Amino acid sequence: MTRTPQNPVLAASLTVLASGFVAGTTLLAKALGTGALGAPLHALQISQGRFLFAFMLISTSAIILRPRLQHPNWGLHLGRSSLGWGGVTMMFAAAAFIPLSDATAISFLNPVFAMMLAIPFLGERVGPWRWLSAVIALLGAAILMRPSAGALQVGALIALASAMLLGAELILIKRLSSRESPFQILWVNNLLGVFLSSAAASFVWIAPTPAQWVALAGIGGLMALAQTCFVNAVRLADASFVSPFFYTTLAFATLYDAVTFQVVPDPVSWAGAGLILTGAAVLAWRESRRR
Repeated sequence: MTRTPQNPVLAASLTVLASGFVAGTTLLAKALGTGALGAPLHALQISQGRFLFAFMLISTSAIILRPRLQHPNWGLHLGRSSLGWGGVTMMFAAAAFIPLSDATAISFLNPVFAMMLAIPFLGERVGPWRWLSAVIALLGAAILMRPSAGALQVGALIALASAMLLGAELILIKRLSSRESPFQILWVNNLLGVFLSSAAASFVWIAPTPAQWVALAGIGGLMALAQTCFVNAVRLADASFVSPFFYTTLAFATLYDAVTFQVVPDPVSWAGAGLILTGAAVLAWRESRRR
């Protein structure tokens, strides 16, 4: 098998581009969920649009590229897609309640929860450095919950639940990635996501305005582009090298929120996000050392 030539600069650029796309999906979800483009849409309907339009774009690519597909493990795919759909839906819901910077920072807990779940499900051993990273990141999440306000923020709790589900999804992605090609995993995930999200959205669905249709299509298109950029980035450089560049998602989310909704992070947000990023960076560093 011919190894793809390494290009760290292009890999880093693609990862930063993917970060901008991911932050863009959250921005559009916030606009749809807060009524900026018409009557507010339920997070279940926004999630349906994300999977529907992403599946359409990826299927079009499949028709053109004609990738070789093998028999998929439907059980693992169904579990992965269910967790991913639930995590994405909760992330979109959280974006309507709290600043995008807070929701994005909490989403960086995904690898921390994946690390914890890898102990019982993958039999992995976790050393002191990885536990330290988890403690630091979770402390940052606790700060973003803002308990001093008298009650935990609902939006932050929803974002935390989203990170847990997406962390569990990473466990199944690890199992799938050793058996199937990245394109097949991506295509099957969005196929099952269309069915799951459509069934759930049928209970809350309302007719979107033209502007909302454009935003829904934008969410699906941006997510498909983000996944494509990141998959190619990992082909061009080690995952341990490109992963830290994905943290620029927080910068994009903060910028988008400030320009569109005039929301600027306060000191509590910066402190919580800083701790989460520190914990995630320590975990990424430790993973690179282990490899």
